[in-house]
Amino acid sequence: MAFFSLTPKIFKMKKALILIMAAIFSLSIYSCRETTQEKTEEAAKAIGEDIEAGAEEAGEKIKKGAKKVGEEIDEEIHETDDVNGEEATDDAA
Repeated sequence: MAFFSLTPKIFKMKKALILIMAAIFSLSIYSCRETTQEKTEEAAKAIGEDIEAGAEEAGEKIKKGAKKVGEEIDEEIHETDDVNGEEATDDAA
């Protein structure tokens, strides 16, 4: 008879243990999710910085290219084009 009187207490203890384990599991998943979120935010920030640096570099190259094209156009208009290291002249024709 003593066994039957302990059974409800054991059942309550098992139930409490399962609830405690579920709570611990939930907290561990939440903390992992938080860590993952922080790592994702750091990675996104690094990607943004890389994109910004690349855009600035591309912008500088575009400016240099546009300046060079402008100089070439100006040389063609004023017939001061430097051909093979020599100034172009009207005598070439």
